[in-house]
Amino acid sequence: MKELVQRISLFRRLILVAGVTSLLVASSGLAGAANVYARFNAADARLVPASLRGVTWQIATDASYPPDEWMSGTKMVGLDVSIMSAVAATLGVTFVENNITFSAIVAGIKSGKYQIGNSSFTDTKSLEKSVNFVDYFKAGEGVFALSGSAASFRSIADLCGLTLAVVADSPEQVTATGEVAKCPTNEPLSVLSFHTDAESEAAVLAGQAQEALVDSQAAGYLVSVSKGRLELVGKAHDVAPYGLATAKTSTGEGLAVALRAALRTLVANGTYREILRQWGVAQGDLPLSKMVINGAIF
Repeated sequence: MKELVQRISLFRRLILVAGVTSLLVASSGLAGAANVYARFNAADARLVPASLRGVTWQIATDASYPPDEWMSGTKMVGLDVSIMSAVAATLGVTFVENNITFSAIVAGIKSGKYQIGNSSFTDTKSLEKSVNFVDYFKAGEGVFALSGSAASFRSIADLCGLTLAVVADSPEQVTATGEVAKCPTNEPLSVLSFHTDAESEAAVLAGQAQEALVDSQAAGYLVSVSKGRLELVGKAHDVAPYGLATAKTSTGEGLAVALRAALRTLVANGTYREILRQWGVAQGDLPLSKMVINGAIF
């Protein structure tokens, strides 16, 4: 059983235990998600700092967070890996993904050991003091329910009157339990906590809970591999951008500019949205105007 990883709001990290196995099995049809249209772009490549041309980039990733990044056998797969592969193809560079502890990534970038941190980082004003972020995705809290249900989700208040599945000790549990006291007495909110997103999914499928509140990309992924049994409800709540992290140096800043250019090219040629679709996280599509450097909103 994998050790529990505590999530905090700055880094939306998934709590993983043995239940994650069901995600890995269900993902077999998506594990090949790749750079469908990605191709070399000379203009973008010229933006890469001279010292980073012709060398293999070292990428730091904590591969413990499906569907963004995890190990399928000896191979690292997931949304972030596919995005990085497409960016590298666009810029004409090679890279190696290093599977390291999440808390060590920023220090590794600052020391120069890694050129990029690619691990579902929420871009925050606090972290921007230590690294640059090139925003490429948005994530928050998402709701799913049985397909064809009458469920709706426009705000947290819509959860009143329901039995809701959440992951224990997650931001979503904090959100849900905070709403319990606010619900009308004739529409109480009952919150059931589980060890994993997979267990929350099982509760919904069994009718034990009417809806589940989990990380938005996990919600999209679970729906995408549910064979039509589940559907997303409403839009993600409490959304913030994810960013690729680079060093606060002239080279790191130049690299950030090149990464931003490559991401925008991937939007233009369709690769970006196809990758999101393949991993079941199309709701995380970040508008081109928001693909900026250091775009934290809190």
